[in-house]
Amino acid sequence: MSLGYAEKLSYIEDVGNVGMSEFFDSSHVLQEKIERLAEMIQKSKHLVVFTGAGISTSCGIPDFRGPKGIWTLQREGKPLPEASLPFHRAMPSMTHMALVELEKAGILKFIISQNVDGLHLRSGIPREKLAELHGNSFMEVCPSCGVEYLRDFEVETIGLKETSRRCSDVKCGAKLKDTVLDWEDALPTKEMLPAEKHCRMADVVLCLGTSLQITPACNLPLKCLRGGGKIIIVNLQKTPKDKKASLVIHGFSDKVIAGVMNLLNLRIAPYVRIDLLQVIITQSLSLDERYVNWNLRVASVHALKAPLPFIKSIEVSFTDAQKYKAAVLHDQPFNLKRRTAPAEAFEILLKLNFSDGCGCPSIQINVPVNFKVSSDCFNLDKESAIQNLKERAIQDLCCGQNALIERKVILEPKTEVANHALVTNIKAFNSDSWSNGDAKHPRGVNGTKTSRKRSFGRKRKSRF
Repeated sequence: MSLGYAEKLSYIEDVGNVGMSEFFDSSHVLQEKIERLAEMIQKSKHLVVFTGAGISTSCGIPDFRGPKGIWTLQREGKPLPEASLPFHRAMPSMTHMALVELEKAGILKFIISQNVDGLHLRSGIPREKLAELHGNSFMEVCPSCGVEYLRDFEVETIGLKETSRRCSDVKCGAKLKDTVLDWEDALPTKEMLPAEKHCRMADVVLCLGTSLQITPACNLPLKCLRGGGKIIIVNLQKTPKDKKASLVIHGFSDKVIAGVMNLLNLRIAPYVRIDLLQVIITQSLSLDERYVNWNLRVASVHALKAPLPFIKSIEVSFTDAQKYKAAVLHDQPFNLKRRTAPAEAFEILLKLNFSDGCGCPSIQINVPVNFKVSSDCFNLDKESAIQNLKERAIQDLCCGQNALIERKVILEPKTEVANHALVTNIKAFNSDSWSNGDAKHPRGVNGTKTSRKRSFGRKRKSRF
């Protein structure tokens, strides 16, 4: 969870047990349990995963109740832990990405998450297969038409309050609300109903990185027991539900899942972070019609006044450096005003300097400008363009690629809007390093394919 999120919560005295001791199974016992878990998953007909803060600690996000958790240190009167990178730049862990592969392979049917970090959605889990019980710090929802908006910045409020933005549907336009619950807020029916349904259907509910203390969410896994389902708990601390579990594993979720994936012959694909921005050029003739006054703006695709958290500064230059003066834009909103002869065509070179947490320092976008050219709109297949972008990034194992995915024109005032997709992070995973006992975190931009190992029983077809 986010430190910012924790600070926004209303104060309550009782936050449950904190500072609980951590337990680690011996390497021999851990391996035996991983093999049992892999076999149970392999044989499962309806696997449901229930996740907590423990699956995100390897992403640099502090947990709440561990020895160095937020609530633990707060109760001890100590300074709160510091996140290792900006919350909005956190990347999914090996566990997050392994769950994506299990879903693609048809093994994982549904995920129930207590986290508000948005990493399940960022990892690629389909929204319809995910219940976010406590909300999402990067999600806004329209209370009128129900449309959800996933942002690249942390929404400024919690407690289901109105934000500063409105629904983009021209027929609606209602004020949006955040989705993150405060202590006294009831769990949303929209998330609870499918969560309960899938827990009742489940023959295996795998609980990862959760202390199973917060009610009523912690009771959801128990619903599988009535139908003969089994509960598996992977957590470093003991939980109140351990006696109900068929298997309890004390180990890092990344290490456990890495071992399972190797035994199931499933490779964990790299995570590629795609960020979007829009380049807006507005023009108008001067009073004497001798010049074109134009304004360049680099803005968020989410809203003109929304922040661009992954951009630190923008260096603006031109192909004809002798005629046009360069500039450096440090403050948001990023705007630049210039005057040009109407017949002149030129190219703007935008060097985008990324903020902390991005995988490369900068990227350059070339923006052709020709005020005499007819203004045709085009809308590419965004999903295909973004998928091609991801494939290029994975092939090169580096970030920095970009693609134009949409261009539209507004006639009054004459404005051209170009939307760009940028690869700002890539994170490769080597599950062999975890399963062989080397507890190193996955690498940022380099990685190797996992080796194929034996699997239990019948094989499942995968999509890779």
